[in-house]
Order: sequence, then structure tokens, then C-alpha cells
Amino acid sequence: MEEKIIYEYCLLRYVADIEREEFVNVGLMMMSKRYRWLQTRIHLDPARMQAMFRHPDLLTLSRQLSLFERNDVPARDLPVEERYRWMAAVKSACISTSPSHPGIIPVSAPPTRAEAEAVLENKFRELFHRLVE
Repeated sequence: MEEKIIYEYCLLRYVADIEREEFVNVGLMMMSKRYRWLQTRIHLDPARMQAMFRHPDLLTLSRQLSLFERNDVPARDLPVEERYRWMAAVKSACISTSPSHPGIIPVSAPPTRAEAEAVLENKFRELFHRLVE
């Protein structure tokens, strides 16, 4: 019997000028409700940012993005899926998120929590490399 690991992810984007709607992907946030798993990773490429935008404030941007990776934000006491939704909510700011995308990873048998986390970590690295780096 085939099992499924279900997850959701969104991209974190730097939008230098909201009216122009141009952005660079600067991070990835991924969550699995069933396994109470949430991962966020940031990647700022200064050369890419300066090629896209005239005067990116990379220090301020780095500080603001670090809030997505911290566990001491106001939503820290929420269940993982609510914390993900709170952080992934559409915002009109220089840091925005893409729409949330669902995904399914088929596995041959019900995984243990450790196995599911390893599978989710692998998928996270794959998505991060393809969509952010």
C-alpha cells in the first residue's frame, strides 16, 4: 500500500519596488502538518540583487528575512500549520511570499517520524536548489 507525505511550500521574495512588481526569490518555507514539520531557509546573493535593483539594502533585508527562520516570533506558540499560514500570508511589503503550493511525496510504507523528516528535508533541499539558489 502506497503512503503519501503531504507538504506545502512558498517562496520568500524580495520586492524592491512594490509598484513595479519585480522580485528575486530569497528563501523557501515548507511545512508538513501531519509531521508537525516546518523549515525555512534564506539565501541572499548580493551580485544578483545588485544586478536586479539599483540600491538594495542588503543589511536591512537580511535582518528582516531572519525573522522567518527564528522560533521566537509572535506566532511561535501556534501549531505548525497556523504558524506557516501566518508567515506565508500575502503582504504588501518588500518581503512577500508566493502563493502556497501543495506537494505529495509517495512512500512505500508508513514512515516513522524520523523517516518522514528525512524525506521532507530532501524535498526541501531539492526545491531550495531549484527555486532559490
